Amino acid sequence: MTCIRVLSPVGTAKLANTAAPPLPADLAGRAVGFIDNNKANFDRLVDDIGALLRERYGVRRVLHRKKANASSPAPPAVLAELAKECDLVFAGSAD
Repeated sequence: MTCIRVLSPVGTAKLANTAAPPLPADLAGRAVGFIDNNKANFDRLVDDIGALLRERYGVRRVLHRKKANASSPAPPAVLAELAKECDLVFAGSAD
């Protein structure tokens, strides 16, 4: 008789409450960051959005950092840099 072992794919969730800070009332003089998931065309999108944010809303600086790929998280060093340097960060995706 053959014994079959069945594994459950259900994991345990760690619950934590985190409050996001409020968004800035305006973007003038602010630094905005983008986390690029390395999908096609996001670099073009960031360039265009960055230019628009600078021209229309007075954004001072745009930082664009890439992840290794779409399925992995951003490295802690990248997150720390964006948290330190930016007033607002967008996680992006494109195809």
